[in-house]
Amino acid sequence: MTSKTLIATALAGGLFALSGPAAAEPLFWSTQAQPIEETQAMRERVLAGFPGGVDYQASDPGPWLTRLQAEAQAGRGTIAVLGALHGDFSSTKDMLADLSGIDVAGIPETMVELGRLGTAEQKYIPWMQATYLMAADRRALPYLPAGADLNALTYDELIAWARALAEATGGPKFGIPAGPRGLKHRFFQGFLLPAYTGSMVTEFRSAEAEQAWATMKELWRWTNPAATGYGFMQEQLITGEVWIAFDHTARLADAFNQRPDDFVAFPVPAGPKGRAYMPVIAGMAMPRTAPNPEEAKALIAYMLRPETQIATLRATNFFPVVAVDLPDDMPASVRISGAAIARMTAAPDALPALLPVGLGALGGQFNQVYVDTFERIVLGGQPIRAALDAQAAELRRIMAEAGAPCWAPDAASDGPCPVN
Repeated sequence: MTSKTLIATALAGGLFALSGPAAAEPLFWSTQAQPIEETQAMRERVLAGFPGGVDYQASDPGPWLTRLQAEAQAGRGTIAVLGALHGDFSSTKDMLADLSGIDVAGIPETMVELGRLGTAEQKYIPWMQATYLMAADRRALPYLPAGADLNALTYDELIAWARALAEATGGPKFGIPAGPRGLKHRFFQGFLLPAYTGSMVTEFRSAEAEQAWATMKELWRWTNPAATGYGFMQEQLITGEVWIAFDHTARLADAFNQRPDDFVAFPVPAGPKGRAYMPVIAGMAMPRTAPNPEEAKALIAYMLRPETQIATLRATNFFPVVAVDLPDDMPASVRISGAAIARMTAAPDALPALLPVGLGALGGQFNQVYVDTFERIVLGGQPIRAALDAQAAELRRIMAEAGAPCWAPDAASDGPCPVN
């Protein structure tokens, strides 16, 4: 037996001793709902209805992975169900059982596909989600282009809308969080570029990427110039400085909660490749070493019930992955954003563009590539092709140094994700 195996076996043995030889409750080992209030809510309000109870334990990603690896190497385990983000599962798929038999009706197929992790098996089942959305002051709605559907806009229609609004009100009323505290890089990475290229990394310098940045330049013409100082777009919506905005759901919440009758939420626009959006997806998986697979599968199915999904939303502020009717007593921001998220994720042209995976300490440099590209092309007026070529070289260096394989919507890669 190798020293590595001995260590793994010892670790696993210690875990078994802590958990007891035959735990009465299935262990739900999760990286989510870590704050004590959320952990308690998961135990008392979400999982209390599961027959026999559930031992919900929240952990940081490091210990979460260590325990999973130890049990996998020992060949037996105590973990029934794993809860984690998509990126956590990407590096553990060989340790996960196939969940193809679980009913996933009501979950968008694009999310179900992500849970296969590029294999023929259902490695995890989507559990809950957060994302980014569009929001608008109702005063902007009369200026929508003729024939445009608020819930199925294109980028060209968004530009036409922003232009009409600027011309009618005397100044630009569109905004993105382009300030130092804003999440503008997520807009470029997860929405604009994939909508035109079907890629976040590989097609970074493609002809389609040039089209995306040309679109951004045109949209910027009708963007409030103060946007370079914007952090949370809820503030500009409330003051009326902006009438149409993009931001994370949590950074729009105050506008919806303070004046729910004045604002609407709606899906992000679509480009030639689809309605690209950046989901923050948490999933549930079952390790191959689960002590009672049927009980674990029953627990996962229980978590997908509409009433359990709503209880999870109350406990964690993550939205359901299945279509549910939200109760009237939910905060306005939840009701308004939840309906828009459901429409966006279930759209026939929905294109999930995941948060970056496998970059480690280079994540900040990865984000900066998109910020610098925006500043060169849109703010600095540099030629698009020259700017993309220069930034592509930096992106290529980062991917090679990190050794990070591609993630959706880019096709899977054996080595570092290439930049064509």
